Amino acid sequence: MFKTIEWKREGVILLDQTRLPDQEVYVECRGVHDLADAIRRMVIRGAPAIGVAVAMGIALGAEKIKTNDFRKFNTEFEKICRALSATRPTAVNLFWSIARMKGVVERCREMGVDRIKNQLKKEALKVYREDIKINREMGKQGSMLIKDGARILTHCNAGALATAGYGTALGVIRAAKEQGKRIEVFACETRPVLQGARLTTWELKKSRIKVTLITDGAAGFLMQKKIIDLVIVGADRVAANGDAANKIGTYTLALMARHHNLPFYIAVPLSTIDLKVKSGSEIPIELRSEEEVTHILKKRIAPQGVHALNPAFDVTPAEYITAIITEKGIVRRPYNRNLGIVMKSTLVN
Repeated sequence: MFKTIEWKREGVILLDQTRLPDQEVYVECRGVHDLADAIRRMVIRGAPAIGVAVAMGIALGAEKIKTNDFRKFNTEFEKICRALSATRPTAVNLFWSIARMKGVVERCREMGVDRIKNQLKKEALKVYREDIKINREMGKQGSMLIKDGARILTHCNAGALATAGYGTALGVIRAAKEQGKRIEVFACETRPVLQGARLTTWELKKSRIKVTLITDGAAGFLMQKKIIDLVIVGADRVAANGDAANKIGTYTLALMARHHNLPFYIAVPLSTIDLKVKSGSEIPIELRSEEEVTHILKKRIAPQGVHALNPAFDVTPAEYITAIITEKGIVRRPYNRNLGIVMKSTLVN
């Protein structure tokens, strides 16, 4: 099995997802700017994976701060956090990870800079281990929703590539397969960067899970012909009311699923739920380069002079989401109340 991200003495090692499926190449990030650039270019992507990468990046950057004075250290530490926070605005795990690492510094401020650096590294590795454990638990919880023989539609990539390992939406599918259920996955190609075609099919093929690739526009046809039994996707941020931001095209799939009376599930760790954001209208939507739309694999497909609009995400209203799968269980409507309850119980535990 491949590793999406790994901490090594020389730096943070990332599987370069821009090179898949043709080449399985690993990138070594020796400093914060290397890692920030890798996140921005989507060498690593997916909200949970970004959260892990940011924690490791902060620990890596802190190690390189050359001072024993806490004030000077903290000034440089804040610069590291700002550099990483500017990479991807929609994925809340990025900001959750920064807040968690800042908490370490605050708790350890009287212990000395060397101790702080050591604690930051320990926390980053803890974030990594927790993510894999959480994904496995999420898979166990969500697999109850998948019947033997199910034909599942997914969009973008919410697997081991989008996490520290195992996956969110694909983790649920993986768990169902491990339980001996016969399943088939239909993966949308996911324009414009083709994460479904390049990444999801690659990952499922490695896991020996039956997968069929479809164009994004074919999803409604398959639902109409009763070829799909349920839809399951991940998300980059879930608001307090249950609205969920995920890869562009997700909202369209939710509308079609509702029309065809199909369950539409979101699978996310609790770190992706942002109770500070009341609804999806408050979630910042990242606008990416026109070139991602006008070009495929660096070859221009649109006429010169034609401009493109490239929002990376859309927001699916809570009313179209059948349930939200988390590591603490399956959350159903009313989300305004039930998401708060599950988050509160986690804090207590």
